[in-house]
Amino acid sequence: MEEKKNPFGFSRGVLITIGVLSALIVVLVISLLAAKSGKDNGTDKKTTPEPTKNVIELSPVVISPEVSPTDVPTEAPTPTDEPAPTEEPKDTPTPTPSPEPVEGFLLEYESGNNWADGNVNMYGVEFAIRNGSKADVSGWTLVLTIEGLDRVSGWNGTFSIDGNKMTIKDAGYNASIPVGGAVNCGCNLGVTGGLKITAATLNGVKCTVRAGRVNQNDINNQNNQNNQNNQGGNGGQSVDVEALLKRSEKAVQGDDWLHTDGRRILDKNGKQVWLTGVNWFGYNTGTNTFDGLWTSKLEPTVKAIADHGFNLIRVPISAELLLQWKGGQFPRANYNNAYNTALNSMNSLEIWDYFLKLAEASGLKVIPDIHSAETNASGHNVNLWYTARITEEDFYTALEWLADRYKNNDTIIGIDLKNEPHGKPYEGDGAAIWNDSKAKNNWKNTAEKAAARVLAKNPNLLILVEGTEIFPKTEANMDFKSTDEKDYDFNWWGGNLRGVKKYPIDLGKYQNKLVYSPHDYGPTVYKQPWFKGTYTYDSLMKDCWKDNWFYIYEDNTAPLLIGEWGGFMTEPNITWMTYMRQLIKTYHLNHTFWCLNANSGDTGGLLLDDFTTWDTKKYEFVKEVLWQENGKFVGLDHAIPLGDNGITLTQAKGGNW
Repeated sequence: MEEKKNPFGFSRGVLITIGVLSALIVVLVISLLAAKSGKDNGTDKKTTPEPTKNVIELSPVVISPEVSPTDVPTEAPTPTDEPAPTEEPKDTPTPTPSPEPVEGFLLEYESGNNWADGNVNMYGVEFAIRNGSKADVSGWTLVLTIEGLDRVSGWNGTFSIDGNKMTIKDAGYNASIPVGGAVNCGCNLGVTGGLKITAATLNGVKCTVRAGRVNQNDINNQNNQNNQNNQGGNGGQSVDVEALLKRSEKAVQGDDWLHTDGRRILDKNGKQVWLTGVNWFGYNTGTNTFDGLWTSKLEPTVKAIADHGFNLIRVPISAELLLQWKGGQFPRANYNNAYNTALNSMNSLEIWDYFLKLAEASGLKVIPDIHSAETNASGHNVNLWYTARITEEDFYTALEWLADRYKNNDTIIGIDLKNEPHGKPYEGDGAAIWNDSKAKNNWKNTAEKAAARVLAKNPNLLILVEGTEIFPKTEANMDFKSTDEKDYDFNWWGGNLRGVKKYPIDLGKYQNKLVYSPHDYGPTVYKQPWFKGTYTYDSLMKDCWKDNWFYIYEDNTAPLLIGEWGGFMTEPNITWMTYMRQLIKTYHLNHTFWCLNANSGDTGGLLLDDFTTWDTKKYEFVKEVLWQENGKFVGLDHAIPLGDNGITLTQAKGGNW
């Protein structure tokens, strides 16, 4: 058969030959070009791949690191002559990068934790309102549109809802937002779906809304814009910091350590004491000192606490801040420079030490409370004592450092290991449990390990251990495998100490340092089942207090210290508060009232919005359960009287309760 020709007259065989030769020529040209390109790009020199960018952790939005170009070799790169960057210490958290500037108003929000309440999803949310406009803001109203909005309880503002709109008005002390400045507020927010903020306005002006990690180290004090970090300090007029931190000549070190005997707390001579204190937060929120110092002064506030008869201050603080201090990092303390000039030459750790000096000079004692792993006003909503950034080992390290640094300062008489471990059955190993296992989320096991490490540094400290939220109703579920809520008894976060009956905390030779510390609140915070209908002192004892923790007192197992109780002086809360006060007064239960702060959204505080004026009605209510003898308040210091209206522990008769 004759071979078919193409239009040019070449045979098919000739065309194939030409095609093959052409392909070979192309391959040779490409190879030569590639070799030249490789030489020009330095493949004959030491090279390393382009480093990846820093990862910014955001919640709920996550920004992943940028990947290196696809032509980076997969084999290990040849080392360069440049030294590798020094790795930061494991227990020193990496500072959060500053947010990108935005013109106009920027609303940042971060959801620290979420949980279910029936068909409503609850979110702990922290907001930062940043002023990128060209004018200062004096008084603000923030309006958010949130899908499925159901309920809200907030702080650092006045909150209200109308349909899917939530309105937040400033709290007075945070009304001003200077150009370049910011304020923060937060809330526990309930929605019928996921958290979706679709719009926001500030004083009627549209805001840019951005989900992310709220950096609170620069937003809490609007009067502190000139507060500069000078080698870790706070700028301002220079003072003799060493002289300011020098402890009172009246102070005697080591004579005020306490121990326990059954349900009693005793001093060195066996005298029974009554710890009647107050909570003052801020070291956990990002203020890096006490909240309220933007409108008040530290020195007179500490003195006023003592003068009003509280002999103890429980101080919420974050493990993250302690780790930063340990690592030589001193996040800026946010306060009013003009009001607190003595602090201007101090870094945040020195301000903490100065507070301890002031407390000692007024006869006050202090119990730090690890309120949250991370520094965050919503951090207490996180179930456990560790997070993705603050590990379990970090938690132990922070406690160890705190105990060791102040082992020669008996102003700190104890440590509350962790505020309100909690979690619900469906959260599995993300919920705090209490049994005899070695599980990472077993709070009993963790508390024992934490206590051992604390007491190895300072065996004189009291160890406060709070409860959990859930405990199984039957032996068959003691491994917490059931996810059915009907199989558990519930109580307030940190308030369920039912596990102590079967699995008590074992501190070995330091058992006489153990104090159990439940929390209890009224219906204003949450309408628990025992508040339904008409409730009484006896019904509260039967339905809540006795089985959850009061049995520990009755059985003479260990002392109780009610770490948090309080609320608004209105119904439906005041009835519960009256019964709780009755319980405390009848049995002289140790307690720290929640709280001093005006900016506690669901309880209010002993101070009004100026953080200086005392709420007389609330104070007179609490005064009935402050330790008093012969009309004088009794302190816990043997040498220094409690404020201007108190006596020393040496002068006190002591209890026989």
